[in-house]
Amino acid sequence: MNTSHPLPIIIAGAGPVGLMLALRLGHWGIPCVVLESEADISRDLRASTFHPPTLDMLDDYGLTPGLIAQGLIAPTWQVRMHSTNEFAQFDLSVLKDETAHPYRLQCEQWRLSELLLAQIARDLPHVKVLMGHPLVSFSQAEDHVDVTYGTPAGETVAVRGAFLVGADGGRSQVRKQLDLSFDGHTFPETTILATTHFPFHDHLPLLAFINYCWSDWGTFSLLRLKNLWRISLYPDEGQSMEEAVGVEAVREKIQRIAPASQGHPVLEVRPYRIHQRVVQQYVVGRVVLVGDAAHLNSPSGGMGMNGGIHDAFNLSEKLRDIWQGGSMDLLQRYERQRRPIAIAHVLEQSGRNRARMQERDMGKRRAALQDLQRKANDPTLHKAHLRNTSMITGLRESAAIV
Repeated sequence: MNTSHPLPIIIAGAGPVGLMLALRLGHWGIPCVVLESEADISRDLRASTFHPPTLDMLDDYGLTPGLIAQGLIAPTWQVRMHSTNEFAQFDLSVLKDETAHPYRLQCEQWRLSELLLAQIARDLPHVKVLMGHPLVSFSQAEDHVDVTYGTPAGETVAVRGAFLVGADGGRSQVRKQLDLSFDGHTFPETTILATTHFPFHDHLPLLAFINYCWSDWGTFSLLRLKNLWRISLYPDEGQSMEEAVGVEAVREKIQRIAPASQGHPVLEVRPYRIHQRVVQQYVVGRVVLVGDAAHLNSPSGGMGMNGGIHDAFNLSEKLRDIWQGGSMDLLQRYERQRRPIAIAHVLEQSGRNRARMQERDMGKRRAALQDLQRKANDPTLHKAHLRNTSMITGLRESAAIV
């Protein structure tokens, strides 16, 4: 370690991105302080898909087997025409020569956070995770960052760090205090995410574990986890949001998808808005943004959390090299490598996924399905499509940027 950098790296946010960054830096002997406003890891309905290259990265730290034990391996995914049961199916096993994990893993993101916390507590005493300690403010000088954070008792504490990393999500306080433009837009419709133990796989023929579906009344998705299904729905035309998020309204929509006399148990319901935004710059002096603090995208395709973890892996290498005496210019390389990829491969790809599934014209839906079937049935196109949608192409392009 370069003793000219005795100060810790301060990370705001103890989600999977912030904790992954802290764990990786910690394994290189770099001290970190992680500040998290919440008292515990959030178990809200958030990301639940891990892509192949992300599983490869996590495997370097022994994390992937623990996720697999708690999750469900999804070797295929589908785009379906619900009324006719036609579908295009993509088989991730075609990537077996490009990844050690040629499948998606369906597992809640909080399970990764818990695995990360456990490894940090067990192996990395120089990494301190302070739950219930929100970042309050910061200022920076040429060679350090001064951070003030709160405590559960309502006190404020000052700490000096070598760098500050904002991994504090879409409402990032770090980004807001930098006063950076968060360019993009918010889509008008609200998505309703619900969970159920209802066995869709016993009612819909040839259903995969991941399914994006067109229906006569709109669109929905069905994603299977180890012990339940997650459903993404939308309010009916003219239906108020208050009514749409009610359990009975959700049950009625599930009944349309898979009629069943025994009913449909609804466990949890969460409405959310979809954003497509990217911050104007990732780096301001010694303050850096990662994950949702830097970019927000449609969840269609499961790229948000994965992209944030990819940010953390990239940034951690730059911070390590600077810590060991490298140039501060490496932070600009991080921005050059990750911001264009977020725009071209995360925002645009997820936006295309969303636009395709929001299409209401039956002729255009039919044409889109036929195009996807053509790709699925052509070995070269099939593999190229999966490289893109599994984020392999984006990572390779990122690595090639100097």
